[in-house]
Amino acid sequence: MGGGVCSGSLELPDEVQANYEKILWSRSVDSNFCVSVLIFNTSSHCFILVKQFRPAVFMCEWERNKTQPPQSAEKPEEGASEAAAPAAEPQEGQSAAEGESSSSPWPPAAAGVTYELCAGLVDKPNLSLEEIARQEVLEECGYDVPVAKLKRITSYRSGVGVTGAKQTMFYAEVSDDNCVSAGGGEPGEGELIEVVKVPLHEAMTFAYDERIPKTMGVIFSFIWFHNNMSPKYKISTNV
Repeated sequence: MGGGVCSGSLELPDEVQANYEKILWSRSVDSNFCVSVLIFNTSSHCFILVKQFRPAVFMCEWERNKTQPPQSAEKPEEGASEAAAPAAEPQEGQSAAEGESSSSPWPPAAAGVTYELCAGLVDKPNLSLEEIARQEVLEECGYDVPVAKLKRITSYRSGVGVTGAKQTMFYAEVSDDNCVSAGGGEPGEGELIEVVKVPLHEAMTFAYDERIPKTMGVIFSFIWFHNNMSPKYKISTNV
C-alpha cells in the first residue's frame, strides 16, 4: 500500500475555519446522489482504491482529541533527582519547529486521511450513472474502462442522518493495458488523491483491520467480491 498523502501538522486558513460549517453543509446538499466503483486489476490481482484527505474526518479527530484528558506525568522513582531533565536537542536535520509540532492543538494531517472506493457526485444530468462512473475511474485512478464493462452491484442510502444520499456501486475489471495515466483526481476541484493497490490475498484482512480508516463501501464491496467473484475465478481473498 502507498504512503500517506499528508503528514505532519495542518493549519487551516482562517476563512476556512470561520466558514467550516457552511462549507460542510454546502457540500452535503450537493452530494445527494453519487456513484462508486470497486476496481479489480486482473493483471496484478489487486484492488484499486483511493486515499485522500477528508476535512470532516480531520475535524472529528480534532474534536475527539480535545475531549481526551491529559496524561499525567509519571512519578519519578524514589531517590531520583527532582530536577527537570534538560530539553531534548533537535535531531540532526530536524528543525526546531518540527520538534515543537507535538504541542500543536491540531492532530497530524494524516488523521484526516481515509481509504475509499473510487467515487464521485452525480452532477452531470446529461450523462448516465455508468458514464459518470467511467469518468471518475479515469480521473481518480487513471484507468480507461468502457461503459459496457461496468457491472452494477447495487444502490443504497448513505449518510442517512445528515444527507440521505443515494449511492450506486459498480464493479469494474481492468488490466495494466487499461492504465492511461497516474490518476490523482482534479486539483482544480480540490481533490488530492493517491491511488492505492490492495493485494487480493490481503483484502479481507484489510477490510476488518480497524486501525485502517476506511469507508463502509470498501468493506461491503470486498465482501461482495468474495461472495460473487472469487468462486468464479477460483481465487482466494484470504478468508
